[in-house]
Amino acid sequence: MRQLHWFQNDLRLADNPALTSAGEADSLLCLYLLPKPRAWCNLTGIGPQRDRFLRESLQELKRGLQQMGQDLMVLEGSPELVLPDVVARFDIGRITTSYTPGWYEDQALAFLKEKLPVPLEVFRGNTVFDAAQFPFELAHLPETFSPFRRKVEELNVAQPISAPSKLPPPPAAQFDAIPEAAAAAHPGLPVPGGSAAGLRRVDQFLFQTHAIADYKQTRNDIDGLCGSSTLSPWLANGALSARSVAHSIFRYEREQLANESTYWLYFELLWREFFHWRAVVDGKALFRQSGRQRRHLLTTFEPRRFARWCAGDTDFPLVNALMRQLIATGWMSNRGRQIAASCLIHELELDWRYGAAFFEQQLIDYDVASNYGNWQYIAGVGSDPRGGRHFNLEKQAAQYDPDGVFTTKWGGFRPTQPKHVVDGADWPITELP
Repeated sequence: MRQLHWFQNDLRLADNPALTSAGEADSLLCLYLLPKPRAWCNLTGIGPQRDRFLRESLQELKRGLQQMGQDLMVLEGSPELVLPDVVARFDIGRITTSYTPGWYEDQALAFLKEKLPVPLEVFRGNTVFDAAQFPFELAHLPETFSPFRRKVEELNVAQPISAPSKLPPPPAAQFDAIPEAAAAAHPGLPVPGGSAAGLRRVDQFLFQTHAIADYKQTRNDIDGLCGSSTLSPWLANGALSARSVAHSIFRYEREQLANESTYWLYFELLWREFFHWRAVVDGKALFRQSGRQRRHLLTTFEPRRFARWCAGDTDFPLVNALMRQLIATGWMSNRGRQIAASCLIHELELDWRYGAAFFEQQLIDYDVASNYGNWQYIAGVGSDPRGGRHFNLEKQAAQYDPDGVFTTKWGGFRPTQPKHVVDGADWPITELP
């Protein structure tokens, strides 16, 4: 039987049960579909750094497959259109893939399972746990993080699966080289794509520098690799397995030390896990302005405010610096994301989904569940028991950039923007002095 493995957010060979299951096939076609550019909130396609990180990850995956006598075919287009054609062209008898949460992703799977003439088997995604391990039905997933954490943090984390020692050969086909990205990694965050780089970062953060031992104290640092583990880019596209990261933490605690900081890195994995399963349960409510609780927010869309926020040209220097860092590097710290999101929602009074869409375009660690879940959290329509977070921007700047070093580095001090008001028809009017 000829099998197809459809790579999604599982761009690795190790701990990939869907790929490992192909061992009994006569032939295996490995396929990745580049996301087709789509417009959302006036934003189209993906940013240069996100594109760069993805292409580097695919190039390394292709090299790893070639070392096993395999290869990777990369096509562009929607799975609903491309996969049926590939199945027919290569006489595929079985398809495997790893689960990726998201409304569009779920709709594509449902369509393919109904329309394809061959079975499509979906294996677990890049999660720490299987849903069957939970001491609750998935429909009764806790609404907020703390109850979820208390129920799952003592659960056993299964050992990651080793990479397959061999794979079936590919069918006769043309496997083109993956074009280089237009952008290079920014020196402010030299993070290359691919599993090898992700594993190096795990080893560096844990066993070489022992930075994990102080992680709770440094995790809110807003610049680059200084305090954050920065593992999220490789976790997001599956170049790193979440289970392998968890077991690296456990090994460090056995061999070196276990303290509040080592636990806190696992704690952050549990946050990621929570948002994954909330996305599974919430479905399209994850993208609804009012969230699953249908808490309606009073907002408007003023395009100049949104454009200034995206470009880092607001009247808030720290926010400007954070946004300019994001555009240049494709990354922003967790604390920085909270500050920038709070500004868009509360100071600029814009629909949180516009900010989430811009992050989706730019972030090298874009993960649908974590991105939209965190934006809902700040907006007060998601999993925050306090009903949203409004950060005092002056206080945040004083606490996390007291000398203005970060703000100066990323050009956050901008000319004051002209004020404006709108008339009854929502037309901008320049405010008189």
